[in-house]
Amino acid sequence: MGKTKHQGPIKISKVPTPEHWVSPIPFGLGKVKPKHIRDTMKIMWENKDNLNYAKNILTKGVCDGCALGVSGLQDQTLKGPHICTTRLNVLRLSTMPAMKEDIVHADIDELKKYSSKELRTLGRIPYPLIRRKGERKFSRISWDEAMNTIAEKMKKLDPKQYGFYLTSRGITNESYYVAAKVSRFLGTNHIDNASRICHSPSKTALKRSVGIGASSSNYQDWIGTDVLLFWGSVASNSSPVSTKYMLAAKKKGTKIIVINPYKEPAMDKYWVPSNAESALFGTKIADDFYQVNIGGDIAFMHGIMKHWFEMEEKKYGSAVNHTFVRDHVNGYEELKAKVQNQSWDSVVKSSGVSKDRIIELSELLANSKNAVYAWALGLTMHSFATDNISQVANLALLRGHLGRKHAGLMPFRGHSSVQGTGEMGADPFVLPGGGWDEENVNRMEKVWDFELPKWQGDIVGVSLENAVLPEDHERKIKLYYMSGGNFLETMPNPEFIEKALSELDIRVHQDIIFNTSTLVEAKEAVIVLPAKTRYEQEGGGTSTSTERMVYFSPEIEGNKQEVPEARAEWKIYIDLAKRVKPETAHLVDFRTGQEIRDEIAVANRNYDGIQHLKKQGDVFQWGGAWLCEGGVCPTPDGRGNLIPIDIPKLEKPDGTFYITTRRGKQFNSMVYKETDPFNAAGRYDVLINEEDAKELNIANGEPIVVYNQHGTFQGNAHFADITKGNVGLHFPEGNFLIPKGIYDGPSGIPQYSVAAKVEKAERFHAKKDVDYLEKRIEDLEMEV
Repeated sequence: MGKTKHQGPIKISKVPTPEHWVSPIPFGLGKVKPKHIRDTMKIMWENKDNLNYAKNILTKGVCDGCALGVSGLQDQTLKGPHICTTRLNVLRLSTMPAMKEDIVHADIDELKKYSSKELRTLGRIPYPLIRRKGERKFSRISWDEAMNTIAEKMKKLDPKQYGFYLTSRGITNESYYVAAKVSRFLGTNHIDNASRICHSPSKTALKRSVGIGASSSNYQDWIGTDVLLFWGSVASNSSPVSTKYMLAAKKKGTKIIVINPYKEPAMDKYWVPSNAESALFGTKIADDFYQVNIGGDIAFMHGIMKHWFEMEEKKYGSAVNHTFVRDHVNGYEELKAKVQNQSWDSVVKSSGVSKDRIIELSELLANSKNAVYAWALGLTMHSFATDNISQVANLALLRGHLGRKHAGLMPFRGHSSVQGTGEMGADPFVLPGGGWDEENVNRMEKVWDFELPKWQGDIVGVSLENAVLPEDHERKIKLYYMSGGNFLETMPNPEFIEKALSELDIRVHQDIIFNTSTLVEAKEAVIVLPAKTRYEQEGGGTSTSTERMVYFSPEIEGNKQEVPEARAEWKIYIDLAKRVKPETAHLVDFRTGQEIRDEIAVANRNYDGIQHLKKQGDVFQWGGAWLCEGGVCPTPDGRGNLIPIDIPKLEKPDGTFYITTRRGKQFNSMVYKETDPFNAAGRYDVLINEEDAKELNIANGEPIVVYNQHGTFQGNAHFADITKGNVGLHFPEGNFLIPKGIYDGPSGIPQYSVAAKVEKAERFHAKKDVDYLEKRIEDLEMEV
């Protein structure tokens, strides 16, 4: 059966729909909401020294913000121009001048006074830098000296003792691919990427459930489906252009349901700035909110299926799509037994949602011919994340919501081309075009013409833990090469992360800007390499969106503040290979972006078509409009797998709260506003249910302390519509409470939720003072 091709952008209905308006008062005056127009003017002012280049990036480049894939001002979903404040916020990274010399070479303690947000505004890294052990400041060095220092160290080390990491900061498929190839050429499998700390479980779960590693559907499937479910996602905040797709969906009669512990204001009401009707009157996005407990999603879904099987007992076929299950699905009886084994009491207790409410959603889905299931970090940042997502797949498979228009499974990804990282092989478990299995390893050895290291590489979290192993341990990481990223602000337990970073002999930061992690010590040296942005990369580059669209972003000339010594990321990896293994480095040599794309098309057969992308606006979608089209999955037997999932046991002792971290006005760990424009919460505000707060005698705005055995967080209570027993902290500020070393087994994502106590600050400190006094008296007795 041929694959259906995506139809390209469609028109949004212009007919006003007052039933979806937030308020007849224009521009939401007097409401807590983003000031899009004011923010845009501010960003124009910020870029006034390079305005023409900024305009060219917006009109010719592919967005380096979220993973919707807006190319120039157009996308493949809706006709008309699209622009959002997330994209405008990251624009300055590409237009700003280099840092001034006196700042680059300032005393390290002076630089350490800056936050990452302040460091970002200082400008770009101007030239290669080194700071050796004991030195107070960075010194300028030549590219030759920098690269030779790294290469000489690598030659001395066993390849198990160095690793590579690539962030999702606008990095192109070409750079991911070359990094993946070069790391294996140098003999290491320690290569990982930013998806490990966001959507790696989506890939792992979808692979085992339906044999795919990406979204089965596309954004157009939202527009006109019966139900669009958003699970643990604030799409409107992370990817604002998506609100336009939601608006188009509402106009077509789609019901939007949000499942999240906190009733996120941005998913409730939104003013879409590039749509006149919505900019004036706002749009009510969600038709309903189901406020589950943090970690209660698996139980919640058990409840949905439990009711389906109860409906089936009364009337065969009233909830389960038996034809689809018979023809395309394995494991029905096992799943049914597992679900029927769950008691309603356990479902309600774990999920935090009443039986009546669960039945309401269960019946809505049973009566929906089509549904799209989208999810984000609310499902993935758990130690049982892969199970969370396989449970979502169970729902879709039982209803046959897969492999066709208006139906499917969609991991809602947050970063431009993070979808491409694993597909290019920048991951310890995969190679381009497939897994780390014998057949694919043999195939890639033929494509690359060199032998691959056969040992299992480590994920980023484990690599950082391995930095503190004893000196003689064969897996002690001694050199870590990072393209972007700031682990101090993305990983759990920042205090440990700082120790791990400082235990490395050599740390390489290939980046555009300084961040707080650049300034941490190292045993021998910290080397900083200035990278080009995606828009400066010679010959352009490509990125892959959530919906598997591969876009070409051309090289954009005319940056009057360009950094002459910055180099394209992929070129730096090739230079390194030539210095470490000069006699065989011709095997990894590429001269142009086109040569890389030609090879990607062979290495990953899904990407056959990337070699034809040559100019602005060129795009193709791998896999066609729908993966698993017609219900046929790319699994060994062509069938989807229903997987029986246990309700996780959360370690939540009595009197504790479960923590979730959330994003405010930020992009990944880059914070753009100290106050969230949707709920007026500051970065150190703790979202707490008013009833919970009253039980603890806590008033709104009062100083409180959230603490557990891992750390202490001091902030202010912010009453919010969040499920009882749960509190929300901002990411990364709340990461001090998150333990290190706890991962989801199958995918390796760190756990980002944990139990903690909440107390009034004065009570917490009073208790502390008593502990301190008692301890002092013991000491005195000892002295006597």
